[in-house]
Amino acid sequence: MAAASDALAPSGPASFGDTSTAVVVGLNAAIVTVAEQEPRTLIVRSPDEGSPYSSDRWDALPFGPFDPLVHRTMATGLHAWVQEQTGLDLGYVEQLYTFGDRGRNRLPDDIGPHIISVGYLALVSADDLGEDASAPESGWRGWYSYFPWEDWRQARPRIIDEAIAPLVSAWAQSADTPAVKSERTQRLNLCFGLGGISWDEEKVLERFELLYEAGLVDEAARDGRRNAQRKLNTPEGEQDVPPLGDPMQHDHRRILATAMGRLRAKLKYRPVVFELIMEEFTLTELQRTVEAVMGVKLHKQNFRRLVEKAGLVERTGHMTTNTGGRPAEQFRFRREVVTERAAPGMRVGVPRRSTS
Repeated sequence: MAAASDALAPSGPASFGDTSTAVVVGLNAAIVTVAEQEPRTLIVRSPDEGSPYSSDRWDALPFGPFDPLVHRTMATGLHAWVQEQTGLDLGYVEQLYTFGDRGRNRLPDDIGPHIISVGYLALVSADDLGEDASAPESGWRGWYSYFPWEDWRQARPRIIDEAIAPLVSAWAQSADTPAVKSERTQRLNLCFGLGGISWDEEKVLERFELLYEAGLVDEAARDGRRNAQRKLNTPEGEQDVPPLGDPMQHDHRRILATAMGRLRAKLKYRPVVFELIMEEFTLTELQRTVEAVMGVKLHKQNFRRLVEKAGLVERTGHMTTNTGGRPAEQFRFRREVVTERAAPGMRVGVPRRSTS
């Protein structure tokens, strides 16, 4: 009769005692704030070139390995690494996803430990940003510099129709079979609001993964996966493809895309927007914060009716003259709404836009 431990042993080629492949658990933080009506993420410079976490010098999200002998939980480990790298004490934090694809921390000859990262989303308000909120090797960058096709506040981004649509269409047509061509074309339309399909502001990750698979972002070239044409046919002749957003180290742009999509979705059913704004604010400031995160322009009167009907804010009795115009009334988040409704979010009616 087999021992109990034998019965529980895995039957595959590797066991829990097999240490031939080293695995490191890392912690990544997509830390977001809104400043001057722009959503920004905190980035750090690459560590020493000899570090296994530094294969290039691109922008990186705050990152550090989880050490169970030092960190009681992953959350405490995350707070410790962020404090060390940026000088910032985190408030609101939620876990996003575990990123473990092979090659995500690419090194020559694919050597070194396999790094699995647990991604987190953290929100910081202007109230929590002091002069020493970031260390010398860190800084705030607008997240639309990494995803320029996501900002629709002024108009539909030109990069979609002038670069992304023709390049992804060419990649779709290069498929070996009609079925794959059709699948790629459908993904393009669904992700970027083409072919009469509405734009969905929550599909941030899906859009980036499509561009990566098509070989159109710099991370794909770095990973040896460049497989799409790199020229655009224009009235002036054939031209090189412009950069599709600024790259990031390893798969950090994918992690940031995941955080953006999560925040845009969650804003609609949880009052997370108030984690990004000063304790007292005007309704215009609240609207601009929502617009910055969602990447769309909202109708002023409709937005104010929505906020009033939802009971999300209450008057403070204070006025501010820091508006550049007439004095404006200040409000604050009405915290009782969390216990009054199951989903007390900012149910903004984002206008759906498409290109036929």
